[in-house]
This record gives sequence, structure tokens and C-alpha cells, in this order.
Amino acid sequence: MVNNQNWQKEMESILSSIQAQPIRPRLLLHACCGPCSSAVLEQLRKVFDIGVLYYNPNIWPEQEYRRRGQELVRFLQETAGEGQVEALELPYDPQEFYNAIQGLENEPERGSRCTVCYRLRLEQAAAYAAKNGYDWFCSTLSISPHKDAARLNQIGLELAQKYGVQWLVSDFKKKEGYKRSLTLSQEHHLYRQEYCGCEFSALARGIDQQQALLLAKEKTSCPD
Repeated sequence: MVNNQNWQKEMESILSSIQAQPIRPRLLLHACCGPCSSAVLEQLRKVFDIGVLYYNPNIWPEQEYRRRGQELVRFLQETAGEGQVEALELPYDPQEFYNAIQGLENEPERGSRCTVCYRLRLEQAAAYAAKNGYDWFCSTLSISPHKDAARLNQIGLELAQKYGVQWLVSDFKKKEGYKRSLTLSQEHHLYRQEYCGCEFSALARGIDQQQALLLAKEKTSCPD
């Protein structure tokens, strides 16, 4: 796997090929939050009928998890239009995350703990896609400047082989994708979180549980 591979260009080639076909395929999009989903959906709903899967047991505390999910659903409702888009959610069980990253609690941000977290969420998405007849699966995660697209795509391609569902390679932050997500977030007054999601990312930014609970109650939050 080459780290400097142009994932965005590869995705554009795939999307162009799909658009030339007479039937719209179904894509399961793993979504971490509304802001990250915004620009991704703007692009993908032109090509696919989409199930947006909110599965994020890493998000801490529960109030933050609920707030992000509510904002995602609100954004989907406000942007209903081209293509079929359905909101989906798996049960929230943070112990799944803590079990998966056991022994990695002291790893730095963007290290091996994050890799395990990516795999946990993407594997659930792949399994759900296979079980429910989706043609493709993908994730919004690569839109973040803090997420490693090469790592995400490597995991996605491995899971595609395991579950028999095509992985849509991506690096959604490219071509000002992240900037577009900021614009859409402002237009829709979306709550933008102050940390990636897990307890460890919050603590790394000096945010304790009390502060996290206060943030989850705010109308909006400045992007990182």
C-alpha cells in the first residue's frame, strides 16, 4: 500500500464509471457525525442510493454520542432531495470500543489505538453492508485532516475481500472537501465537536467529562 496514492483520483474514476451505468447501486456510508457527512453526501448521493450508518461506540460520553447522531439525522432531513438516503443506527455500546483497544489506552493520538478503532467501525459497516445487500461501503472518516486515508483504505480493502462487498476508496478531504464540509456546517448550523470522539482524544485536548457534557449541550462549536 502506497501512502502517496491518489485515492481521490481513483474514487473519481470509479464514480464516473458507475454513472455511465443505467442502474444506481446501493452504498452503505459509515458516518461519524453530521459535519463530516455533509460534503461526502453532497458528492456521493449523485451516484448512489445511500444508507448512512451511525455506528461509533468510541464516542464519549453518551450525551456527546447522542448529540452527534441527532445532528446527523437533522442534516439528512434538511438535505433530502437527490437520490435515496436512509438513516441507520446500530446500538451504542461503548464497551465494544474499550474491549477492542485494551492495552492501547496510553497510545498517542493517530497511533495504533486509532487503527483499531477504524477497523472496529469499518468491520461493522462491512458486515452490515453484506447482510443487507449493499453493493459498496465507505466511510466519512477520510474527510478529516487528522485521519490517515491510506490506513483507512487499506482496512477497507481488506474487509471488502472478507465480506464480499466493494470498498469505495476515498480521501474526501482532497479538492477542498474538508473546506466544503465547514461551509455546509455553517449553512446548516451543525454542531461541530471539539475532539475526535473518544475519551482519550478528549483528555488529550484537556477536556474532562464535565467539560464534554457542557460542549454537548451547546448550539454550535468551533471546528478544530
